[in-house]
Amino acid sequence: MMSISQSLSNALSGLNAASRMAEVVASNTSNALTEGYARREIRLGAQVLGGDGAGVRVLSVDRMVNESLRSDLRLADAAVGNASLRSDFLTQLEGWLGTPEDPNSLSQKLADFEATLIEASSRPDSNERLAAVLDSADAIATHLNTVSRSLQQSRISADQQIADQVAFLNESLAQIDELNATILSERASGHDANALLDQRQALVDQVSQIVPVRQVARENDQIALFTTGGAVLLEGNPAQIGFTPTGIITADMTQDTGALSGLTLNGMAISSADDRVMGGGTLGALFAIRDEIAPEAQSQIDAYARDLITRFSDPAVDPTLPLGAPGLFTENGGPLDPLNEIGLASRIKINGLADPAQGGALWRLRDGLGSTAPGPVGNSEQISALADALRQETLPASGDFGPSLRSSSGLAADMLSRVSSARQSAQSRETFASTRHETLNTMALSEGVDTDQEMQNLLRVEELYAANARVIQTVDALIQQLLEL
Repeated sequence: MMSISQSLSNALSGLNAASRMAEVVASNTSNALTEGYARREIRLGAQVLGGDGAGVRVLSVDRMVNESLRSDLRLADAAVGNASLRSDFLTQLEGWLGTPEDPNSLSQKLADFEATLIEASSRPDSNERLAAVLDSADAIATHLNTVSRSLQQSRISADQQIADQVAFLNESLAQIDELNATILSERASGHDANALLDQRQALVDQVSQIVPVRQVARENDQIALFTTGGAVLLEGNPAQIGFTPTGIITADMTQDTGALSGLTLNGMAISSADDRVMGGGTLGALFAIRDEIAPEAQSQIDAYARDLITRFSDPAVDPTLPLGAPGLFTENGGPLDPLNEIGLASRIKINGLADPAQGGALWRLRDGLGSTAPGPVGNSEQISALADALRQETLPASGDFGPSLRSSSGLAADMLSRVSSARQSAQSRETFASTRHETLNTMALSEGVDTDQEMQNLLRVEELYAANARVIQTVDALIQQLLEL
């Protein structure tokens, strides 16, 4: 009777183990595409009662995670996000300036301006041609105004996204800390905490897209988080990251002047540069756009606006201008202030003396902006001087354009070329980061759930279940025969 009882006990333990194995297979299969889910494997061992074998028991259900690969994949996620934001912004900037083939580009508007000057010089008596000159000049000023506004709007957008990401970081770190505590409690109670581990992994992955982190294992399935720049995000308690968004940003507002917020970590100010403490992910890229890339682009178009104003304010171009008076292009209607160049592209405007809409007269384009009365209608010297000023090669007074002499269109082409070159470099970095990420992701997927393998495992589980069931049926038949004796 004892051997029959042992056989029954062994078979029942086998059924329980097979049932648990079936649950693991079902969990793996149903979560094959679930973000953050790690494949489960069941670990079995011998069950011993009173020194005798009593079947099989489930020792544990383990999550199969390659932590080294997962860490590399997180860093690749951050790099892709960083490179993508930079590339997208530079692509936008290139579009705002416009490529040469774009009919609405700055270079095309400069070409139109030159063409209207040439046409007006052949018929200086034609008000229609003089109006075309004014319209094409105004189109250039408006284009620069628009690009400047777009740059500041992109900085405002980046500032708001920084605030959103900082809020998400703080919330996620608090949740990871709570999961640490819950996992510790569940493990101490002997419960399965694998689902909580999956949830925590998904949160860490999301955090790492914003700020690349290194996960360090601690005892009892606890983790600590450090940025690759050395900041402690979670070690016992979650760090508190501080940031104050700004509703409106103008070209002169910077972090150095205190007008824009930086980052704090537990109340201490830290660098927000993309290659420092919290850099490398999307957060660092947003700070780079707000504080570096967009302001640098602004300085370039401001330098171009200054060059344009200076060209036409030269008394040699228009001898009728009083000393210090602005020419065809002005700074908000007045003369250029060389000490206040920041944001100049947003303030460049057409001189109201030549604009009928501002109380001026078109004939001043022909006779000089400082003229008090119309001159001979057939005199084209002043219009030709304007065209010559546009084509004249000069040295820009500001901007990082180098020592070469350039015409106005040449300076615009150089500005666009720099943006295009930066965009191409950013796209190359994005391609490299994306390729690396795809390679690592493929490796991670290969170590994840293989549904074909899980189906094979399920067949083996069914065989085990059937074998143990047959043992129970046989034992039942033997007991029935014994009872009939």
